[in-house]
Amino acid sequence: MSRWAVTCPIQTRMAPPPDTIPTPPPVAAPNVAPAPELVVELSGIGHRFGDNQALADLDLTVPTARITVLLGPNGAGKTTAIRVITGALVPMTGRVTTFGLDPDAQGHLVRPRCGVVSAKPALYDRLSGRDNLLYSAELYGLGRDIDDRIDEVAGRFGIADALGDAVGGYSTGMKTRLALARSVLHDPELLLFDEPTSGLDPESSHAVLDLIREMTNEGCTVVMCTHLLAEAEGLADHVVMMEGGTDMISGSPKELTEQFWPHPIVRLQAEDPRLLDRVAGWPGVAAYRRDPAGARLEIDDIGRLPDMIASLVADGVRLTRVEPHEPTLEDLYFTIRRQRGGSTEDPDHHALAPVSPGWAPRHQPVPPVLDIDPSTSASAPDTVWVEDAASSTTASSTTASSTTGSSTTGTPTTASSTAAGQDRT
Repeated sequence: MSRWAVTCPIQTRMAPPPDTIPTPPPVAAPNVAPAPELVVELSGIGHRFGDNQALADLDLTVPTARITVLLGPNGAGKTTAIRVITGALVPMTGRVTTFGLDPDAQGHLVRPRCGVVSAKPALYDRLSGRDNLLYSAELYGLGRDIDDRIDEVAGRFGIADALGDAVGGYSTGMKTRLALARSVLHDPELLLFDEPTSGLDPESSHAVLDLIREMTNEGCTVVMCTHLLAEAEGLADHVVMMEGGTDMISGSPKELTEQFWPHPIVRLQAEDPRLLDRVAGWPGVAAYRRDPAGARLEIDDIGRLPDMIASLVADGVRLTRVEPHEPTLEDLYFTIRRQRGGSTEDPDHHALAPVSPGWAPRHQPVPPVLDIDPSTSASAPDTVWVEDAASSTTASSTTASSTTGSSTTGTPTTASSTAAGQDRT
């Protein structure tokens, strides 16, 4: 035995019997809904047509069994993105997966699982509606013995009675319905619709959108391009706003509106709109804006509204309108476009100004809170805008100039707001 074995013995420690080891209590799984599986993933997609940059660093995801709406002006790159998804166009840069496959290398596995309706569907005018569908069935390898399936999809889209007629005699709405029927003939998993209601009357548009929602409820995944805000409102589960070939913002409509307007919004009107300006400094008012369309305020709790209304009435303010307002995709669209430098030259649109959006400028000037004497005969200013009005410490009192050009000015003070210096990025 060596000297080291004697002077440096190794001591071992016996482990306790297995039945004496305490078992840790089970950890409860967090109550969080699982993220939806993604059917399409586009990452860093870029493509040019000559000198035209059609797509620029586009990131796009499409959750399964949802309606994803690509929203943006003409030329935003929506149609090009659809072509990339199916592999009809191979982008110059970036990575594309559809059903977890590369649509360029494995397009023969991707495209049979897709149904496509372009903005101007290519149909054979000299053939009947039934022959158009039979021809498509042959291309998809369904054979010719599918009359029952053709009758089923034609009935679903309301063209069963016109299947024997030449497509050249179809109206625009009927041609769109035939194209939709053709797109689902082979029972695809992913439907790609480019402006599916273009040229349709309101009744036909409504019917087409109802059919799209119905197909999603049955498990289909839909990607739809549109520049019509009213069309996307209430239909989209997932919105991707595009401009200049890239994505500006994406998410569910509820998530996006809460990001820009986290507080309840209320619209107010009164016989004398100047008297509404006093609420700008009241507790709980996060933002206040008055323009010719009326006053709009954001409050931290909608439960404050009855007391606010009672206080205004007690002060002699004669209200003509009190309306809680849910921000729409139109509000969101114009706000993002304005803050990204896009064109919003719509004189009839008065977009809500967000309190603290991710796209807002870092430092935004805060105009003074106006405390106007109701007895004055001066006209009200067109616009009053106060952000984070509850934190304003002082106010300014002014009187607008009369029609003769004279003006009377009260004692001015400085309005301050902690929101003006907040980091908005």
